[in-house]
Amino acid sequence: MAVRLNEDKEMVKTIRDGLKRTGGYCPCRLERSEENKCICKEFRDQIADPEYHGFCHCMLYYKE
Repeated sequence: MAVRLNEDKEMVKTIRDGLKRTGGYCPCRLERSEENKCICKEFRDQIADPEYHGFCHCMLYYKE
């Protein structure tokens, strides 16, 4: 298993700028809760699933 950044550098910059503005909370979500702090709970759960391969909700990270 490997988790890597999205290869689209402009996407990564946009998401990282959003994370800075929100204090580390996913900029794609309205609610600011611990579950939405990057790396969000949804993606942590997906990482734990050995069958899952794909992007996190905001497309910053990819699990191979």
